[in-house]
Amino acid sequence: MDKQVMKYLGLRAGELVEIRSREEIMATLDADGCLEGLPFMPEMLQFCGQRLRVYKRAHKTCDTVTKTGGRRMKNAVHFENARCDGSGHGGCQAACLLFWKEAWLKRISAKEMAASPIASLPRCEGGLPVKWSFSTGPDAPEDQIRYRCQATELARATSLLQWWDLRQYLEDLTSGNIGFRKLFRGARFALLRKLVNVGIGYRFIVAAYNWVQRRRGGQSFPFVTGTQQKTPTAELGLAPGEWVRVKSFEEILGTLDGKNLNRGLGFDNGEMRPHCGRTYKVRGRVTRIIDEPTGKMLVMKNPCIVLDGIYCTGETPQLRLFCPRAITPYWREIWLERVPPRRSSDH
Repeated sequence: MDKQVMKYLGLRAGELVEIRSREEIMATLDADGCLEGLPFMPEMLQFCGQRLRVYKRAHKTCDTVTKTGGRRMKNAVHFENARCDGSGHGGCQAACLLFWKEAWLKRISAKEMAASPIASLPRCEGGLPVKWSFSTGPDAPEDQIRYRCQATELARATSLLQWWDLRQYLEDLTSGNIGFRKLFRGARFALLRKLVNVGIGYRFIVAAYNWVQRRRGGQSFPFVTGTQQKTPTAELGLAPGEWVRVKSFEEILGTLDGKNLNRGLGFDNGEMRPHCGRTYKVRGRVTRIIDEPTGKMLVMKNPCIVLDGIYCTGETPQLRLFCPRAITPYWREIWLERVPPRRSSDH
């Protein structure tokens, strides 16, 4: 691909782009099927030729592989409805938001978009000449298969990004990823977390926070943990399309241990607690996901539920503030209760 195509586009949230053809994208990839360490996966072929609107600039992401905190990504974006369907990776159900390098895209105008929402490119035929799983032999059991995907290769496609690097927050604003109101909320939450971690005046901070929240009708102090030694479980047999209400935080807290885990699954006070008491439609049950550090397929021992419209907002993480990756949180059925069918959620 020529230098003009490889040129950095500097895309912002809300811009319209067209995803290039399979052949154009293939020309940017190395022998491992990657560009700058980021794989182009078979699940992405279905989007070739489509015209989509940029959801957010993927200039940073969270490190779910080596757990270093935040990672810097160059020249990439996310599309809101472009998630991995796992078809090329053993049926993984993580539904990760895909990363798209700008070299795989080209800008289009609103006039072009209106004239033809879908580009007239031929349907992509065949797969990609790269292996996405490895095993000891053709009949190897599943626990000996290791997968490669954008999530497992994330450390190779990024560099370390410290939380105190202020340039990332400036880019969050200038890229259109967030507005000043979200920046303020995130900074306020981060400051509260820092004060709590220092430990000085803890009781005063908690009392003052709860007093303010009561006056404004907000939620109480968020940094509390469960006390269960052995966490309880319950199965509702929920199916896609059913409606559920997320239980109160106090009820959920009674199912958690000292690390806020229930049978190994964490409840994120910052990201999940705001949904307590609200009603959502069940999107599905997750039974198998790829373990990102090892590439091994994990089969869930206990039911994990995903709910429509709930993704990580990036406003509350300690070391990866405003991460645009929008990871899907998983819910235990003991945290939910069935409600009659509705036409829309009440949140």
